[in-house]
Amino acid sequence: MTSNLNLAFGGLFAVAALSACNPQTLPNGGQNTRQGAGVGAAVGAVAGLIVADGDDQLRNAALGAAIGAGLGAGVGSILDRQAEELRASLDTSSGAEVIRSGDELIVRMPQDILFEVDSAEIRPDLRNDIIVLSDSLQRYPGTQVTIVGHTDNTGEAAYNQSLSERRAAAVGGDLTFSGVQSFRISTLGAGENSPIASNLSPEGRALNRRVDITIREN
Repeated sequence: MTSNLNLAFGGLFAVAALSACNPQTLPNGGQNTRQGAGVGAAVGAVAGLIVADGDDQLRNAALGAAIGAGLGAGVGSILDRQAEELRASLDTSSGAEVIRSGDELIVRMPQDILFEVDSAEIRPDLRNDIIVLSDSLQRYPGTQVTIVGHTDNTGEAAYNQSLSERRAAAVGGDLTFSGVQSFRISTLGAGENSPIASNLSPEGRALNRRVDITIREN
């Protein structure tokens, strides 16, 4: 039992070490890396408890926590680094945003930097951000990409749904054309159903007209 306790404490020490990675060497101060380590440790510990009984539970929980922390920290660090690179490369002055949230990375592009009004065809003079995103996705091949089109509530809901789907598909097609493997990409439209601002003002409606590209580790 004593050896199992020592192993458990050793595993927990490994978790603590991973969670305390030097923030100066990681993007975003390592916040998401530490968060990933914590989540991975918790999941690994629970898994260790489930698959064993008696003294083995303690040993497996410690091992699961250490392994899960390492995996979680790795995912967090990769997405942190990609987020920082995209922030440096995208033309954020045009309204593009890079949002790091939990275990995913969201690149948000307002409609006006991609499409003409009431169009689902990407403007040739505004493809630079798509090319930047494509290059990033090819440098980080271990991710899946979900592209969601959004509209405001102006006009018929059915038309807005169709427009949002066609815009998401246009961005997905452009990424594929630029070199991203098609099996990594899925597209869908949310129409006017997922606003991030009030549709009662022109400014709010402009924010709601957007395409969100969500990047997740496999």
